Amino acid sequence: MLVGTPIGNMGDLSPRAIDALAGADLICCEDTRRTGRLLELGGVTRRAKLLRVDDHTEVRAIAEVVRRVAAGERVVVVTDAGMPGIADPGERLVRAVAGEGLAVEVVPGPSAALTALVVSGIPAGRFAFEGFLPRKGSGRTERLRVVAGERRTVVLYEAPHRLARTLADLAGVCGGDRRVAVARELTKLHEQVWRGTLASALAWVSESEPRGEVVVVLSGAAEPEVAGDGQIVASLQEALAEGLSTRDAAARVAADLHVPRRRAYGAAVALAARASGATVGDDGGAGEGGAGDGDGQTDGGQGDGGDGDGDGQTDGVGGDQPW
Repeated sequence: MLVGTPIGNMGDLSPRAIDALAGADLICCEDTRRTGRLLELGGVTRRAKLLRVDDHTEVRAIAEVVRRVAAGERVVVVTDAGMPGIADPGERLVRAVAGEGLAVEVVPGPSAALTALVVSGIPAGRFAFEGFLPRKGSGRTERLRVVAGERRTVVLYEAPHRLARTLADLAGVCGGDRRVAVARELTKLHEQVWRGTLASALAWVSESEPRGEVVVVLSGAAEPEVAGDGQIVASLQEALAEGLSTRDAAARVAADLHVPRRRAYGAAVALAARASGATVGDDGGAGEGGAGDGDGQTDGGQGDGGDGDGDGQTDGVGGDQPW
């Protein structure tokens, strides 16, 4: 049974969570001292064994957890704060228990990611959860690139001493005008939610480094601008000058400019026809007409045959608990 625990305010420990903890035969937790304090503040008379299950010990705990659940015991999984499995241990235990055909229950509770998202003022209808970015190397570079191009709102976790660097890296790949919200100490006495742009966030964080775990909510990338006929033609001319065939040039331009392949191919055929002195339609503009597999044209412009191509195109948050 996965049980959500408070991310800062003990008032968020639900009656159902208390019942689950009180009735457990085994409680898996990241830190036995913190969980012991949680039980004490929640008025839970402890009778269950506390088993440390963190990022380093979760795999080793699988066998015992599966054995106990199979024997009919109630095994409760908690983390230092929030929901197990969300940038915290729990996912591998669930996979193992479910893989044995055993039941997995959830007692929902607080989540720093969702709390920050809904208070950010940034669109929350569609979002992607990134958790912590890799700290360095090509892994970090790649994730930053993906985040920059993500059109949904992105939620990230970060430690306070790394926040300035992460905001700077995000500004570098997303641009300084991208909207962002930075939430810290959620549900606690000194809760703070800062809202603005990445550029202004850098100035803010340089003045006073936030304390406590941080959640960064980043607005999604804007929809790409629709390329005009002139841009398509110019890109095709460049590709054709490099020696690409009409079809290959059209495919590359369609991918680069995010336009339908049929549109790019029609413009490429028109360019090729002009270069050979043939007459194509009115004045060979980059129209929407389809192009067949052949390059032949009629007096009325390009044939109507299609080319068959489509237009296609998770360190845990916790820390600084009140207990």
